[in-house]
Amino acid sequence: MVDTPPPAGETVREIAARYGRAETTVTTHWVPHPEWPEPLGRRGRAYVYDPAAVDRVVSEHLARPAVELEPRREYSAAEIEAATGVSAGAIRADKSKGRWPAPDGRRGRADVWLGATVLDALKGRQGYRRRAGR
Repeated sequence: MVDTPPPAGETVREIAARYGRAETTVTTHWVPHPEWPEPLGRRGRAYVYDPAAVDRVVSEHLARPAVELEPRREYSAAEIEAATGVSAGAIRADKSKGRWPAPDGRRGRADVWLGATVLDALKGRQGYRRRAGR
């Protein structure tokens, strides 16, 4: 009987560590994505994926595009939505749940945040690009 070596590649745990994400995020949000690569095989009980194929899917479908905001300019929720793709409704909901920073000021009746505040809030925020047609 010849033992075959496990396939080269990365497990979900290794992918999560490389991208600085929780393993549950990769398992529940990334792996079900329709473009996610098929496993190369198993290492023990864990599926193993081609790192280059994972990188392609993450860069094309899952990574939040770089956002350029002026750090000292004030942005309303609608302006943040236009610049980042994070909906104004999500911003308001996250603010009420303590997951978005308090506004830096007000413009009329609208809350506003400095660009620097928004960029800090987005650092840890997981995002996914919308696919065409959705």
